[in-house]
Amino acid sequence: MRDVVVRMQRAARTPMHLLGAQGAKAAYEAGSGVLEILKPALPRVQELQIPVRDGALLPARLYAPVDRAEAPASGLPVLLYLHGGGFTVGSVATHDALCRQLAHLGGCMVVSLGYRLAPEYKFPTAHNDAWDALQWLAAHAAGLGGDASRLAVGGDSAGGTLSAACAIHARDAGLPLALQLLIYPGTTAHQDTDSHRRFAHGPVLDEAVISWFFAQYVNTPADRDDWRFAPLLAPDVEGVAPAWIGLAECDPLVDEGVEYADKLRMAGVPVDLEIYRGVTHEFVKMGRAIPEARQAHADMARALREAFAL
Repeated sequence: MRDVVVRMQRAARTPMHLLGAQGAKAAYEAGSGVLEILKPALPRVQELQIPVRDGALLPARLYAPVDRAEAPASGLPVLLYLHGGGFTVGSVATHDALCRQLAHLGGCMVVSLGYRLAPEYKFPTAHNDAWDALQWLAAHAAGLGGDASRLAVGGDSAGGTLSAACAIHARDAGLPLALQLLIYPGTTAHQDTDSHRRFAHGPVLDEAVISWFFAQYVNTPADRDDWRFAPLLAPDVEGVAPAWIGLAECDPLVDEGVEYADKLRMAGVPVDLEIYRGVTHEFVKMGRAIPEARQAHADMARALREAFAL
């Protein structure tokens, strides 16, 4: 991890928050695959469009470890995956290798959603897109060769925030989920934990970029106090889906991830918490260089297989 950080520093790239929104999006797209594992070849990769409440059609990509003809009659279990990127950058393409790996190792169908991003689309658009897509998948999984009775939601960073909030909505709507897979999720309203202070200057993710991301996304400071932005503020998480939470030790978000795990456990929710030592935010996308990334992939796949009874 230290070697990766040193190489990043030597590259001396312009920080995202100084590039402007479009420049940051392009830079993240260009650099997202540099340290990724080689993409597993899958028998089935299909482009989808998922309708949401305002009539928009969102791009999505379906990954399956078997051909449609070889899938079980009951259908494959389904994970809705929500990518990270501070609600501002990232896409289906930037998380293609990770989603392929989860489908390959997890033995499940993965549907990666291209939810709409800031600053063009402010809070709560990303949240609404994610929740609408989850409901759509629950209703249409069978037509895709999926099993709606074995449905999970997951994501990294901002995608973890969206996943945690979707799990709360799913409980309220009576939509059963097998698992919420949260990879270093953002859960707090304000960046005021010890780890935010400890890692305010990085590595990889720092306070300036986090504040810039959220400035793109929120309409007013009051949005931060909405539990859809900060799931730690949810008044009640009793009865939400079991959680697998994977955190990076050297990450501004690590403390709030632990706090959310504690909140779930105190409400009686089963939680499997893994803290990967010596690694930073974004490490799960560094599998070519960081063995902990490959370990996290295996741990996530195990959690999915157990939740789906595979």
